[in-house]
Amino acid sequence: MKFSKTILLFGAGKSATVLIDYLKKKSAIHQWLFIVADNNLAVVQSKLGEHPNVKAVQINIENASERKKLVEEADIVISMMPPLLHYLIAVDCLEFSKNLLTASYTDSKIKELSAEIERKGLLFLCEMGLDPGIDHMSAMKLIHEIEAKNGKIISFKSHCGGLVAPENDDNPWHYKISWNPRNVVLAGKAGAIFKLNDQTYEKPYSEIFDSNEQVQLHGLGTLSYYPNRDSISYINLYQLKDIQTFIRTTLRYPSFISGWRKIVDWNLTDETIQYPTVGLSIADFFNQHFNRNNLVEEVEQIKANATIHADASILLKQLQFLGLEDHQTILPMSEGSTADILQYILEQKLALKPGEKDMVVMLHELEYLIDNKLHRVESSLITIGTDEQRTAMAKTVGLPLGIAAVLILEGKLNVKGLHIPINAAIYEPVLAELANESIEFTEIHY
Repeated sequence: MKFSKTILLFGAGKSATVLIDYLKKKSAIHQWLFIVADNNLAVVQSKLGEHPNVKAVQINIENASERKKLVEEADIVISMMPPLLHYLIAVDCLEFSKNLLTASYTDSKIKELSAEIERKGLLFLCEMGLDPGIDHMSAMKLIHEIEAKNGKIISFKSHCGGLVAPENDDNPWHYKISWNPRNVVLAGKAGAIFKLNDQTYEKPYSEIFDSNEQVQLHGLGTLSYYPNRDSISYINLYQLKDIQTFIRTTLRYPSFISGWRKIVDWNLTDETIQYPTVGLSIADFFNQHFNRNNLVEEVEQIKANATIHADASILLKQLQFLGLEDHQTILPMSEGSTADILQYILEQKLALKPGEKDMVVMLHELEYLIDNKLHRVESSLITIGTDEQRTAMAKTVGLPLGIAAVLILEGKLNVKGLHIPINAAIYEPVLAELANESIEFTEIHY
């Protein structure tokens, strides 16, 4: 069969499932070839199935000849690989003059390619997932609408979180993993910088989860948030240079924030020191770690207070849920850092079970002035997954990439250069198609 176009996707992990479904469907309609390349061929085949328009490829992404051969044959390339590998693919796309889409933050090495991308008339579209991605597009739509009314924006707060759906919220963390578990373990390690009331604040990792800031969402109640990475760099990108407050955050339930603060304080996310773990149960690991870090007395105090203090009771239940007293589950690795071991524990204890659903929540809060009168708008998105495979996270990360790829191949998205989706030529058609996929915001104006 002769195909008019070829789409190449690198990566078939958790967040790629719905993207693969979407591009399978679109490729069949348009008679395009859809290639998915990953180091795990069985995973690709399980997600692609059998169809004349699709092709599964096993690849070592760091093998240049294998990678280049696939890129050369493609019309558009999507990378869902770990961020450190995007640059290898980006260089190949430049060599063979191919457009590239990723869901990851635009790193400094790819920014150095900007002039060459422009010179070749290519589109490298980064930050085209959920957060970053849908957050940019929905925020810029609001910002441009306010500016069209001669409004002056004075405060911008953008919150986003991947959570467990309420009907499957059955543990004291009020959380289940629907994306890369390593990212869950390392969340917040980069620290954060943001602006509040004309003051710039920097928070190190040790203070990220100290925040008790909260928002209310209809139907969900109270959620807490912690600041997310570098908010300041987006002030100029959003062209809000005179803004008084600008912060991007991650949403969690309040008890998760308080519990994770202890996880960080107790050095359970450390990646530096390797410890022998042969034959250790999860309970053995916790006991050894607490002894090694002089934490035994603190943990015993939490146990003693659990019957009289609600906070201690919740924390103890969280620790017990992770395996504080689990002598049956034996760690499978021969050695590992505390971050490695914690990741394994989370994967066992906080996994979505068959048929369970996750939830993605996003909320923008903007305050602005028109003729010196204060206005406020809240724009929110709540998306529930279909099951443990076709998660809300996979939908919201994958669909923007798939929609953009199709628009480019159809000739409906003709922007060139290195971009994130903050201009109307990109966000308008993508948001319109996301709405067709039931990913749509609700606005409340005050």
